[in-house]
Amino acid sequence: MSLIKTGKQDLLTYKIYQTRDEMGKAAAAEAAEAIKKLLETKGEINMIFAAAPSQNEFLAALTADKSIDFTKINAFHMDEYIGLPADAPQRFANFLKRSLFDKVPFKSVNIIDCTAPDPEKECERYAALLKEYPCDIVCMGIGENGHIAFNDPHDADFDDPKTVKVVSLDEVCRQQQVNDGCFRSIDEVPKYALSLTIPALIAPEYVFCVVPAKTKADAVKNTLTGPIDESCPASILRRHKNAVLYLDMDSAALVL
Repeated sequence: MSLIKTGKQDLLTYKIYQTRDEMGKAAAAEAAEAIKKLLETKGEINMIFAAAPSQNEFLAALTADKSIDFTKINAFHMDEYIGLPADAPQRFANFLKRSLFDKVPFKSVNIIDCTAPDPEKECERYAALLKEYPCDIVCMGIGENGHIAFNDPHDADFDDPKTVKVVSLDEVCRQQQVNDGCFRSIDEVPKYALSLTIPALIAPEYVFCVVPAKTKADAVKNTLTGPIDESCPASILRRHKNAVLYLDMDSAALVL
């Protein structure tokens, strides 16, 4: 792997790779090591995954790793749109099925139901599952506005009492979904979603945060060098002793 630079900002370790592919492979290799280390002492572990094109290289490398015993992993995801039909290709559960859930034999796959008639009750159901299966590892990205999961700056709360909640999506977040090629126009992007909260995302022992592309350069800069507050939700990673931020040359352009 062509590691260009590594360092720490507060407690957060960051690693910059030459290419997006090298970044994804390096993150997957280190996530695999964490999985195997945890399984030395636990019969099963629980993991939360992000659904976004930014995760493609990471997920491809993870599913290709034959040293991981996926039959001992319960899988969860961190957010889901409200209002999309169950078979919509943009639905995050469907993205993860294509990229991850259908490729390896997880012990269980636990989906947020975006078609549930009562979103608040679905939040409670999923929160209860996460309480029953406390997460060991979270694999995430960062949005163009600095969000983690769908905790956009206006909805982010570092001390949120909830585990899962209904959120509204800001315009930057919704436009990102168009920029990523997931929707044809912002008018097609849902305005509301279900999301794990920030305390739920940083509670796990390990956080692997994979962030490629020049569109994320400002968010990366704010994450690493701005104040630790909700104006850049990802800045909370600087308070996590086992979080690693993986970057490529494009996303790291403003911090090199």
